[in-house]
Amino acid sequence: MRYRKFGSLDWNVSALGFGIMRMPVIDGEYGRIDEEAGLKLVREAIDSGVNYLDTAWNYHGEGSEGFLGRVLADGYREKVRIATKMPCWLVEKPDDLDRYFDIQMERLQVDRIDFYLLHALQRDWWERMKEAGFRRWAEKKLADGVIGNLGFSFHGMFPLFRRIIEEYDLWTMTMVQHNYMDAEREAGTAGIRLAADKGLAVVAMEPLRGGQLAKEPPPGIGEIFRKAVPGRSIAEWGLRWLWDQSEISMVLSGMSAPEQVRENIRIACETGPGCMEDSEKEVIEAVKLAYEERAGIGCTFCGYCLPCPMGAAIPWIFEYYNISSMYDDIRRARGHYAMLDQSNRGDVCTSCGRCVEHCPQHLDIPSLLAECHSLLKPADPPV
Repeated sequence: MRYRKFGSLDWNVSALGFGIMRMPVIDGEYGRIDEEAGLKLVREAIDSGVNYLDTAWNYHGEGSEGFLGRVLADGYREKVRIATKMPCWLVEKPDDLDRYFDIQMERLQVDRIDFYLLHALQRDWWERMKEAGFRRWAEKKLADGVIGNLGFSFHGMFPLFRRIIEEYDLWTMTMVQHNYMDAEREAGTAGIRLAADKGLAVVAMEPLRGGQLAKEPPPGIGEIFRKAVPGRSIAEWGLRWLWDQSEISMVLSGMSAPEQVRENIRIACETGPGCMEDSEKEVIEAVKLAYEERAGIGCTFCGYCLPCPMGAAIPWIFEYYNISSMYDDIRRARGHYAMLDQSNRGDVCTSCGRCVEHCPQHLDIPSLLAECHSLLKPADPPV
C-alpha cells in the first residue's frame, strides 16, 4: 500500500480508504449486511494496508456503524483510524448533537472517534448546525478527547464550501465528491485546491460515481478507453485520474466484493501524483466530452439560479435528469430524486422566471423542471 500525508497531521493515510456503505447484503436488502462476507472483505483490506475506514449514521439502513464496531474486534481497532458523521438533517435542537453522537459511540463500541464529520453539508444545513451550537459542542468533544479531529463532507456549491472553511478554524479534513465527470461541480477542483492550501486533508468520495464510471459505458465511450490502453479497466482510468492529483490525500471507495478490494489496492500501489501522461489526460477529456454530449439539459451547475424562491433544488434536479441520459441509468436518477425533500422537487416551481434571468445558458428552467419532475417523480402507489 502507498501512503500520503493527511493534511497537516503527523500521520500518513493509505491512498485507498474503505467506505462502509456498499457491503454485500442478504437477498438484495440494503439494510441487511452479509456480516460474514463483509467482515472478511474489510479485514482483508486492513491486512493489505488500508488504515482509514469511513461510515455514517444512515448507511445500510443505520446498520453500518454497528457492523463496523463488530469488524474492529480482535485487535483490528488498533490498526486503523475511523470516521463517522453527524446526521445534520436530523438535528433540530442542541441536545440532538449529544444524542446522536452517544448512539454512534455505542454502535461503534469505541471511546474515541478519530475523525468526526458533519455529513453532507449543503444549502441551509451549515446554518442549522451553527444554530444548534455545533462550535461549542465540538470544541468540548475535542478537549475531552472523545473526538480526535473534525471535518465535513460536502454536497453544495463552491461559495458555501469556501464560507464553511473560512468561518471555522478547527477543520482537519473535508470530504468532497470528486471524479473526472464532477471536477467542476459542487466544491470542484477549486474547492480541493482551497482546502489543500489551508492545510486540510482532502478525501475524494464517489470516485467512480457510485459505480457509473466503473461499468461498461454507453456505445462509443468504452472504445475511447480501450483504444488508448488495451486491457485497462474502466474503473482503473477513474482511479488513476484521482491518484494523479497531489492535493488529494485519499480516495474513498465503497467496495462490495473481494475482487474490487484487490484491484483497487493494486491500482493504489501502482499510482501516485504525476502518474498520468498528458496523452492519458487527453483520453479522459475526450471521454468526458462524449458523456456530456449525451446530457439532455445543458446545465453547468454554476448555481446562479439559486436560491429558488419556492425552494426547488434546480441544479441537482437537472443533474439527476442528466444521469438518466448520460449513463443510461434511470433507476439511479429516480433514486436520487426521491431523496430530495418534496419541498425541493421540480413541481414546486411557480414559473416566476427569476431563475431564467440569471441563467448564463439561457435555459427555460420552469419548463425543464416540469419535464424533470414528470420523468423522475416517484410512481404513484397502486389503487
